[in-house]
Amino acid sequence: MPEPYERQAKRWVLGITALGSFMMALDGLVITTAFSAIRSDFGASVATLQWTANAYSLTFAVLLLTGAALGDRFGRRRMFAGGIALFALASVACAMSGSMAALIAARAAQGAGAALVMPLAMAILSEAFAREERARALGIFSGVTGCALIIGPAIGGFITENFGWRWIFWINLPIGIITIALAMARLRESFGPKAALDIPGLVLVAVAALALVWGLLRAMSRAGPAPR
Repeated sequence: MPEPYERQAKRWVLGITALGSFMMALDGLVITTAFSAIRSDFGASVATLQWTANAYSLTFAVLLLTGAALGDRFGRRRMFAGGIALFALASVACAMSGSMAALIAARAAQGAGAALVMPLAMAILSEAFAREERARALGIFSGVTGCALIIGPAIGGFITENFGWRWIFWINLPIGIITIALAMARLRESFGPKAALDIPGLVLVAVAALALVWGLLRAMSRAGPAPR
């Protein structure tokens, strides 16, 4: 049986996991306010701009269960920090992208990093807090994440207008470095049941999700104006 967490250690776990979750949730929405600036820089169509958001959401949704399985197999703290590192490096790639294709690819990599961080943050948090304390901790964690969803567009608009759209990605680098350092210093390593990774199933879900979203976007772009 692992030793119970002390009160101070629990606070560190809650703070670090909430910070990681906040950064992932914030970046899922912050780019929407920069669409006009990105379109001006790259001369992209609206349909292409939508893929900067879709690429993030698709990879996040498809790899979510895989991220949890990787944490159970190789260590939750290790993979949580690895997800933050992947997200931060992908953010740098977004900030330095010279074309829409590069930006969309980097956004997909961001989604993969988020798919590691989010489920493992919940797992680490649940392990640190006893059952009677878990509901309150998860409530605080969810409140911080929800706050990111509310203020994301406002923050994105402020940064884009005052510093340029690339800075909505550059700010993730120092935050990511700080989060990784805190995670390695303050979180305990833990493992879960070593379930086998279903690679064919993962590929099938990825292809199906991509086809569905692609079909919906193509149908919307080809649809004419609504009849009056």
